[in-house]
Amino acid sequence: MKGEIKDLKGASFYIKRGLIYMVLILWSLFTFLPLYWMLVSSFIDPNSSASLQFTLVPKEFTLASYSYFFTFNKNVLRWLFNSLLISGVVTLANVFFASMAGYAFSKLRFPGRNAFFWTLMSSIMIPGQVTLIPLYILVVNVFNMSDTYFAIILPGVVSVYNIFLMKQYMTSIPSTLIDAARIDACSEFGIFRKVIFPMAKPGVAVMAIFTFVGQWNDFFWPFLVTKTSTMRTIQVGLSSFKFADSTQFGPMMAGAVIASIPMFILFFALQKYFLQGITIGAIKG
Repeated sequence: MKGEIKDLKGASFYIKRGLIYMVLILWSLFTFLPLYWMLVSSFIDPNSSASLQFTLVPKEFTLASYSYFFTFNKNVLRWLFNSLLISGVVTLANVFFASMAGYAFSKLRFPGRNAFFWTLMSSIMIPGQVTLIPLYILVVNVFNMSDTYFAIILPGVVSVYNIFLMKQYMTSIPSTLIDAARIDACSEFGIFRKVIFPMAKPGVAVMAIFTFVGQWNDFFWPFLVTKTSTMRTIQVGLSSFKFADSTQFGPMMAGAVIASIPMFILFFALQKYFLQGITIGAIKG
């Protein structure tokens, strides 16, 4: 009798595990489907893609959509350069300023620290759509920076969320290391550069990946503050393939494939630190 109960429990365990695996596999396929659609659509003839005459398994593959993408507009390479420049500058600025602010809020003692920190945190609750119009008026009308790199870069120089992320991460770094560095007459910036920042690389990597991907994929703000084709980013440029009566899905998907390459490169380059950052605290000891 006990053996039968044990067998039933064992069978129940494997059934549950099989169902879990099945759900995970189906969810993975569902998640992968848009990427597959994008990749397959990029190898379809531009004419057939414009008329929506394509399937998940095309009859023939061609590079005509990629050729059309690069010849459609002479500023295509400029779009890619703009996206790389803007995303790179915004990411580096956030790495520098957000990590320094995180160090200050987590390890330094100064008057009004908690009040200032929670004031910043309260700004996260304000939707971006609320501040969009005042920000646009400030950048375009007051500072007269329309259609410039500064107009796109300055609003994203530092993110409150990134400050919060680095503050929480740096709180876990032992303060005894900072005290030892101060005993050795190291300056505050020296402590940050030589002690804190090297130990915070996993958190910095997570922040850098999220910031770069978010800025790279940003569409509305660059679309709002740019006027000429030479100042467009790749995401704004891809909208050029949508016309009044049709959409060139093939070249658009070819551009999307090309636009996704830097994100994959960044992720795999920082994968080691990224995995450390998201698993920190998951294992005790």
